[in-house]
Amino acid sequence: MKYFAKIQVWSLACMLGLGLLAGCAGPTPADYANQTPKFDLKQYFNGKVDAVGMVQDRSGKVIKRFSVLLDCKWDGNNGTLNEYFEYSDGTKQTRVWHIVKDGDHYVGTAADVVGKALGEASGNALHWSYTLALPVDDSVYNIQFNDWMFQMDNKTMLNRAVMSKFGFKVGEIFLSFHKRD
Repeated sequence: MKYFAKIQVWSLACMLGLGLLAGCAGPTPADYANQTPKFDLKQYFNGKVDAVGMVQDRSGKVIKRFSVLLDCKWDGNNGTLNEYFEYSDGTKQTRVWHIVKDGDHYVGTAADVVGKALGEASGNALHWSYTLALPVDDSVYNIQFNDWMFQMDNKTMLNRAVMSKFGFKVGEIFLSFHKRD
């Protein structure tokens, strides 16, 4: 009888463990399939777009604020997004994204992206996963980004990116985009 009781306890522990892991899975693009307006990166990021944002460390403290001007152009399903950053400490940065659209999927590259950024859109949301080589002081760290964009209306989009290293959260970035006329 003790043998069966140990098996039941072990089985219950395994089920609880699997339940906890499933609870950590997080949202998928399909969760937003019925949300509107329908997000199309090619349509939204076409022309000039302004954004403001902030970077928070892992404790939630705002460590940097910034503004971004995006100048975006598409040739068929191939897009170029030029980003011009200006940070609250006076530093400036440029990033040029090259993006290929394939249905609701996107593949992006940039000089500081390690490998490729993979994106999937569904409903009003776009999910990006990529690794960015971030300079910090005299070092460069490869930081993983779990990046979600949500189109709120024809002109406004909100973006939240969780940054992690070795699976541990190291910070977050929040942005608000506004599409120009």
